Amino acid sequence: MLENFYTTLHREVAKQVIGNHQAQKLLLTALLAEGHVLLEDDPGSGKTALSRALANSLGLHFQRVQATPDLLPSDLTGINIYRPDTKQFEFHAGPIFTEILLVDEINRATPRTQSALLEAMAERQVTADGQTRSLSELFFVIATQNPLETAGTFPLPEAQLDRFMLQFSLEKLQHQDKEQLVSQALKEGLLLPPLSPVTDAQQILAIRQTVREVYFHPVLLDYLVSLCEQVPSLEGVVTGVSHRCLIQFAKACQAYAYLEKRQFVLPDDIQTLAVPILAHRLFFQNAYTTTSRKEELIGELLHKIQVPTEDWELKSV
Repeated sequence: MLENFYTTLHREVAKQVIGNHQAQKLLLTALLAEGHVLLEDDPGSGKTALSRALANSLGLHFQRVQATPDLLPSDLTGINIYRPDTKQFEFHAGPIFTEILLVDEINRATPRTQSALLEAMAERQVTADGQTRSLSELFFVIATQNPLETAGTFPLPEAQLDRFMLQFSLEKLQHQDKEQLVSQALKEGLLLPPLSPVTDAQQILAIRQTVREVYFHPVLLDYLVSLCEQVPSLEGVVTGVSHRCLIQFAKACQAYAYLEKRQFVLPDDIQTLAVPILAHRLFFQNAYTTTSRKEELIGELLHKIQVPTEDWELKSV
């Protein structure tokens, strides 16, 4: 089932999106591990196109919100409107009641609006006008932000950053990929080829259950925890990672191993996911630290902690 699902999904997404195979895999990793993603990349790099194509290929309901300073929390969650004919209030659901929610330029929203996402991301529910409403089991947030422009933005607080399982950028297209992109745009214009769902919500929920059964050897779990415990020892870092991060790291490794067509986690899975899981959770005395510096520190951490030997692998199945 996996090979057909994953191969067919890539083929379907490729009708509208060129390249970015690893980005697709990381987005699927977060979706299958019940996490959320923060995409940090330049404007016009294809973040929205990739998110929409992935949602359509998965057969999931997709909504997009453009964050601006005047975006209100109720613009996300919905609002009660009084109906004179019935003399009752009627709830009009906001775009947050979906399966995949793309929040473009999330750091342009005010802290009050950003906080409206916290309950939804953590508990998959929304409280509006004193009433709590459940969201879809598959509720999945893809938020974007521009790493270059800071005017008129509100940096995400640590608590909200910690709710994103993964943060990464899209891959840079090769020369031939850019030629193909331009050629396709000149030929097809805005009329992109239609996409056909390769799965549906129930199948994705079933895959999530299979992901939970991916074997995580205790030796590798000890390796993962040891990596996270050493984060405060990195130069300039002032806090350690949360318990939420530990759990999300482990679940992401299971999902990534599944997408690699394995029923057990390898050290390579932990090392591959270390940067997208840990980098945005490194907080420094100096408020501004470049992404490249964070990646460098995590690389030093991976080099510092001894990788388990292959003895564990014989006992993993």
